[in-house]
Amino acid sequence: MNGLPDLHHHLDGSLRPSTVRDLAAGLGLAVPADLAFTAGMGLEAALSRFAFTLSLLQEPAAVRRVASEIAEDAAAEGVTTLEVRFAPQFHRGASMGAIVDAALDGLSGHAGLLLCGLYGDPPSLFDDLIDVAAARPGVVGLDLAGGPLPTHRYGIPDYAEVFARARRLGLGCTVHAGEGRPAAEIAAAIERLGAQRIGHGTTLLDDERVLDLVRERGVTIEACPTSNVHTSVIGSVAEHPLPKWLAAGVKACVNPDNTLLSAVSAAEEWRRAAEIPGMTPDLLAAAAGFGHAAAFRRG
Repeated sequence: MNGLPDLHHHLDGSLRPSTVRDLAAGLGLAVPADLAFTAGMGLEAALSRFAFTLSLLQEPAAVRRVASEIAEDAAAEGVTTLEVRFAPQFHRGASMGAIVDAALDGLSGHAGLLLCGLYGDPPSLFDDLIDVAAARPGVVGLDLAGGPLPTHRYGIPDYAEVFARARRLGLGCTVHAGEGRPAAEIAAAIERLGAQRIGHGTTLLDDERVLDLVRERGVTIEACPTSNVHTSVIGSVAEHPLPKWLAAGVKACVNPDNTLLSAVSAAEEWRRAAEIPGMTPDLLAAAAGFGHAAAFRRG
């Protein structure tokens, strides 16, 4: 398939700058000067930036607009396989179903939609997301997003039952795991939750058993190099392990994560990946193929 894949793209981190200004003006809000991510800021600081973008996206009309613009921008830069993800429970201007319908309407069939629960959320919240997804074939997957904290009551094992339910309904399953955290988290996401894809997974090479598991199960890693620099899990894009993964037989693809907050498009992220030491045209072409093949499809 020609064109680029983009499978890891958060709606609430990917507004156009002009749309941020427009929506903020309509709500009488000032756009923070420090909204964008910066290198080395860390995951918790990065996650805090979403509070402002979410404040702009409470109503279905705003969600619909941003989803439509994401699909339009992706097409313009050569993305031919697109998935967009978000957590509808944080958009409180309407019911979760109405918010999801707004996102689907905006995407207009040009992208699959993934619904996100966050580490620490109760399993019942994931059940609610699955209920919303069940009658909406445009929702193609479920994501466990964010990162675990010692204060969380719930961890990966607690989500096993709801992820099994998601798989029975034909939803794809992806998990943010190993984002600078131990590689054992990647194994838990695969073995406990049946994850077919892993978001970030930067510590994969730290554990040979986990590497073998990823290869044996054919799990695809959603690499987000620029984002990983911002969250401090790698020092620079040039240090990203993507070429090593691909050379070791791991399926992996390249993704922008948040086009607004990381100030990077999908096309630019692929250009940066091409310049990582050890990357070759053949490896990069393989990554594109893996991304297209790993897209979630229901039915």
